[in-house]
Amino acid sequence: MLRRLYDWVMRLAGHRHAVPALALVSFAESSFFPIPPDVMLIPMIVAKRAKAWWFATVCTVSSVLGGIAGYAIGFFLFETLGQRLVDFYGYSHQFDVFRDWYTEYGLLIVFVAGITPLPYKVFTIASGVAGLPLGTFVVGSVVSRGIRFFIEAALLWWIGEPIRIFVEKNLQWVTAAFVVLLVGGFAAIKLV
Repeated sequence: MLRRLYDWVMRLAGHRHAVPALALVSFAESSFFPIPPDVMLIPMIVAKRAKAWWFATVCTVSSVLGGIAGYAIGFFLFETLGQRLVDFYGYSHQFDVFRDWYTEYGLLIVFVAGITPLPYKVFTIASGVAGLPLGTFVVGSVVSRGIRFFIEAALLWWIGEPIRIFVEKNLQWVTAAFVVLLVGGFAAIKLV
């Protein structure tokens, strides 16, 4: 099953609609969707190394635009939509803590959330609720998301074919590590 899913993602990565799909996933993940864009970005770069920088750019721009949508949800629609999203992801109790952090740390919060596997959407909504200046939010998002996706692209571009072979030989371990990082990001937020 895992091998078929991997092969399907690799075929999708080479599909003519892969870039729009990557943009859509990147946008949605920053405001409401639970799956990070890395699940598409990594196989796309492995499949087409020469386009690594383009894929990282699409991922970054779409993620920042999705972050602005998340910010708008927090700023304009928190009572009607934002609270439901926060509740859905199980962060209701921690959300007040996030909001308080913004008065003290602001830009640093956005930067850390954008670069780590923490659920970025929670922080985009919290940025809007806290009234973090939109310009500060956008700058923090561009820098942090850019660093995250361009470092991934650089490593995959530099390593190239050996990383594809490694992933294919160790697919179960790589998938397990990715899931641990993803769940760890959500768990880290719950513990705060």
